[in-house]
Amino acid sequence: MAPNLLGIRIIHRAMRGDARRLAAVLAQLAAGEQKADEVRLRAIEEFTGKLCAGIHHHHRAEDEVLWPVIVRAAVGSVDLSELSDDHASLDPLLDDITGEAARLRTDPLAGHRLAKGLRTLADLLDEHIGQEERLLFPVIRKYVSESEWKTVENAVRKGGDLRFDLPRVEQYAEREELAELRREAGPVIGLALALTRPGHRRRQRLIFGEGQ
Repeated sequence: MAPNLLGIRIIHRAMRGDARRLAAVLAQLAAGEQKADEVRLRAIEEFTGKLCAGIHHHHRAEDEVLWPVIVRAAVGSVDLSELSDDHASLDPLLDDITGEAARLRTDPLAGHRLAKGLRTLADLLDEHIGQEERLLFPVIRKYVSESEWKTVENAVRKGGDLRFDLPRVEQYAEREELAELRREAGPVIGLALALTRPGHRRRQRLIFGEGQ
């Protein structure tokens, strides 16, 4: 059976969506179109840090686990050098964004720099992930076995932040996709979502506003 790429598609969607939404909020804060007290700024700082850490981890898992699997399975069928170069260029940007987020409550200009960094990140993620999915997904489906793909997924989960990632998967999944995930994972995913959803929704309201 071909690997099921639903999980990585949703994670990609969440990374792109959250980077873009954070960039919009920070631009409005920097322009004085929104206000933020210390509690909201701390929430933005923590959310931004977790987002950047998650993207870092995703890239490491691809470089260290997924790329070797693809190279072994699809010898000579794909060149991964450009995608690896993208990871190398994105990592310093992620570090800069995390640092600016940590200065939000003390440096009046940090919000401007953070808004700019997040816009750049969102644009680069759109380009990189779009290329990755166009280039690699057909190769994975053709050459990588289901068991090899499970190994990749387990590696991604191992170093991830379940309390941060899981409710975002629910947020960005379409109804049919979420139903498929529930069928595959069984009742445990319902329990995990019930535990992580309330905190996630509180953070979303605090950072992005009511109804988000």
